[in-house]
Amino acid sequence: MRILLTGSNGQLGTGFRSLSRSTAEIISTGSRELDLTNEQEIRRFVRDVKPAVIVNAAAFSDVDAAERNWDACFALNAIAPVVLAEEAHRLDALLIHYSTDQVFDGNKAAPYTESDPTSPLNVYGASKLAGEQGISASFARALILRLSWIYSAQGENFLRSILRLAEHSEELHVASDQIGAPTSATAIAAATDRLVRMYYNCRKTQFPTGTYHLAASGATSWHGFAMAIVSAAFEGRKAPIVTPTLTPELSSFAKRPKNLLLSSQKFLKTFGFQLGPWQQQLNEVLAEMRADAILTGNGVCDLIGIDEAG
Repeated sequence: MRILLTGSNGQLGTGFRSLSRSTAEIISTGSRELDLTNEQEIRRFVRDVKPAVIVNAAAFSDVDAAERNWDACFALNAIAPVVLAEEAHRLDALLIHYSTDQVFDGNKAAPYTESDPTSPLNVYGASKLAGEQGISASFARALILRLSWIYSAQGENFLRSILRLAEHSEELHVASDQIGAPTSATAIAAATDRLVRMYYNCRKTQFPTGTYHLAASGATSWHGFAMAIVSAAFEGRKAPIVTPTLTPELSSFAKRPKNLLLSSQKFLKTFGFQLGPWQQQLNEVLAEMRADAILTGNGVCDLIGIDEAG
């Protein structure tokens, strides 16, 4: 089976690409190999590759920058996914597309389900919702996975930012009024790989499609997540104070939803498995970072995942 992976250098793409396989050929593409802002290039590339599965891990994911770069954000998050869906439909291929919890406004008191109405507060959320809607209208065999608070051992993300700031600060101010479930890119990649294998082993027409929530079990705030990161990373050393702070007191260009908990019950009932607790995933990612530091012979900063060069 041939899999076309977009966004292969991002958090999700890197996680999926790093998995060992013996039953699939992975065609990995970043922006150098495939310009997702060029519709004709997308169509030519997909038709040449003829994949059985397309995993679309590419996205414009900088929420604040999206407010200033509306066109670029919608090009990657809304237009490109629809073109991929149309080409998947033409080839009778499966499209696995990643969306976001930020399609919701965060005003619900309970975890969001797939049937809840969407109402994004920012450009990023609006672009991802437009992508979802375009895919759904394309008639492609598509699986849309809404994700929550993604982080990994590589790249730019909350985990690495907290570690970098904590190493050089005595106090960190982190939002305590935004609730969600931190979910590692590694866990998402492993789940995606499992879904691909399920698809490979069943009849195409029997494989479930549609929109599903896929997030870690449990709930915390950004402040709670930061506390857990600092506590685990600075064990035995003096750690900075992590101060709970309300969102309006922090500098943020885009509006942020308050509650972004996603219910993954539909996913569990449909596919028979779910992601583990967010605390477990955090420990696994930190262990990965420590192992990498040991293998490369780097010092304390690298041991907790910090790049001293910034």
